[in-house]
Amino acid sequence: MSEITLEAVRTALVVIDLQRGIVSHDTAPHPAAEVVQRSALLLQAARRVGALPVLVHVGGAADHADRLRRSADQMAPTQPLPAGWSDFIDEFEPQSSDVVIFKRQWGAFYGTDLDLQLRRRGIDTIILCGIATEVGVESTARDAYEHNYRQVFVEDAMGALNAESHRNSIERIFPRIGHVRSTQQVLDLLAG
Repeated sequence: MSEITLEAVRTALVVIDLQRGIVSHDTAPHPAAEVVQRSALLLQAARRVGALPVLVHVGGAADHADRLRRSADQMAPTQPLPAGWSDFIDEFEPQSSDVVIFKRQWGAFYGTDLDLQLRRRGIDTIILCGIATEVGVESTARDAYEHNYRQVFVEDAMGALNAESHRNSIERIFPRIGHVRSTQQVLDLLAG
């Protein structure tokens, strides 16, 4: 495991999709409630030390006209989303200094101003957590790598659709594009 340090003013905590319609699903190997709890600790620490909180949520038009609709073997559901589905849960109510990103697909970079917001603030490092590891988190991570951001992945502050998918991202993808750490290790790094 390589040594890393974090400089708060050059670091953003990017929280992926901790919203009402997503945290209600079962996740593995870390249940959504644990992901929420650990991500909330990270958010509090980021705010305390001056790292940039970035809260990402996903949604779109009721008719899905603004979302990707390519043919695939496992098509995404197309029924209308219930009211409040993309609202942040209470623990992640945005504060005035937070950056809020609304996305219409898996990754938080494409079709949003995330890269612009990070670069204008001199951010070169992102810490990623949220749901789902192999969907929104991994898609954002791959784009962040291609945008040349240094990345830290908080393994126990992520949940996936199943444990095997989580393990694949954690063991095969993330170590090639960043650093995998636990919540406690990241809290220690933020504390300096």
